[in-house]
Amino acid sequence: MDYNYWMDVALEKAVASLKLGEVPVGCLFVFNDEIIATGNNTVNETRNATRHAEINCIDDVLKYCNANKLCYKEVFKNIHVIVTVEPCIMCAAALHQLKVYTVVYGCTNDRFGGCSGVFDVSKMYDSEIKIISHVKSEKAMQLLKEFYKGTNPNAPEFKLKKTRKKMEDPCSSNF
Repeated sequence: MDYNYWMDVALEKAVASLKLGEVPVGCLFVFNDEIIATGNNTVNETRNATRHAEINCIDDVLKYCNANKLCYKEVFKNIHVIVTVEPCIMCAAALHQLKVYTVVYGCTNDRFGGCSGVFDVSKMYDSEIKIISHVKSEKAMQLLKEFYKGTNPNAPEFKLKKTRKKMEDPCSSNF
């Protein structure tokens, strides 16, 4: 399997995600050398913190299996996950529970990474997922830096505490 080729496709998805104001993460689920699910983060769009690219792909695979009358457990065992950024702990746990075949990622997620960036989720599961890291990591990191140097247009406005009117001190000489 040509992971560089598939990562290029995932990076295109990440670029599209950046243009939509989402964290630029692109994800593919490849089954029998065919993309059966593509995803990106839709956290800002949906205002749902769990709508990561991998979770969106998982939903699409379940629809694919249902439409094609396939056992989802068997399909997931043969899926190669290609994602531009190391899956977070939540997503890594989901992928381990589903027992996907391979997880290939670009750059490390040093804030939330579940493949070793912050925590190695594999230690919690009895699964034999092959993890391949740092595939085109420079491009993936460049997209993240581009996103984070700007402001997130979908982030809630910062709420300042109202300033309280200062009470005059009755013991002061100005009273």
